[in-house]
Amino acid sequence: MTTYTILKSPVGDLMLVANESELTGLYFVDCDHVSAQDGWKRDDQHPVLKQAAKELNEYFAGKRFDFSFPPSSSGTDFQKRVWREIAKIPFGKTISYGELAKRTGKPKAIRAAGTATGRNPLGIIIPCHRVLAKGGGIGGYAGGLDRKRRLLEHEKSSNR
Repeated sequence: MTTYTILKSPVGDLMLVANESELTGLYFVDCDHVSAQDGWKRDDQHPVLKQAAKELNEYFAGKRFDFSFPPSSSGTDFQKRVWREIAKIPFGKTISYGELAKRTGKPKAIRAAGTATGRNPLGIIIPCHRVLAKGGGIGGYAGGLDRKRRLLEHEKSSNR
């Protein structure tokens, strides 16, 4: 069964989604990417969702710099490879889409790396906001560019 909860955060309401044993999604509620589906159950006490909410609250409080949730198990092999590489980007650091493509072993697949980044189902936890356009430009972000800037600024100003 798929369950979800809504977490209020400094960057807007977040929908956390889980199956019985793993976090499967983290989405901005006001974006078009995902909304609660028929058959989903809201469960604010689900252990996986409670743990995700706890870790996210610690992140926004400047007390957490890494998350305990692995990249999603759903997606193509290339997407999973991209998400694993994104998960390795240290707190407060950024890389380019070109560098991301290189790290996946496909240096010419820059657009594909960007597309896979945009399909990341665990935004913030798999920190795709840390991937920038060539030359340091902000690039895109499923949650909107303002949120991407705010997340980058949060990490820049947090004491680590």
